[in-house]
Amino acid sequence: MVKIDNIPGMNQDTRPVGWVRAARKTFQSFPAAVRDRVAAALTIAAEGGKADIAKPLKGFGPGVLEIAVRYRTDAWRVVYVTEAAGRLWVLHAFRKKSKTGIKTPKAELDLIGARLARLKRELKQ
Repeated sequence: MVKIDNIPGMNQDTRPVGWVRAARKTFQSFPAAVRDRVAAALTIAAEGGKADIAKPLKGFGPGVLEIAVRYRTDAWRVVYVTEAAGRLWVLHAFRKKSKTGIKTPKAELDLIGARLARLKRELKQ
């Protein structure tokens, strides 16, 4: 389920970034400009900060944040959790379709919740 990876440009004092495999695969399909902005925001988070394009994702408790990038006519999202086993974990990456305005679709929220619960279970083992 998970892969531990470093983002290019991260220094050695930065926490490693773990990825849910499906999130990493989707992220790699994002346009290069979007990947660069998200990678910069994840680097800031891994160094203990919060990028201006990241905001708390409501309903999942503290430490779950969403990076939002608008690019051309699409909205791209990456959801991560800041503290899990001393790493930053990327749970989900997706292109948001505007069916519900600015609200994140329920199916995406359900998937994020399931991945978060699974990650917590796996890290306890």
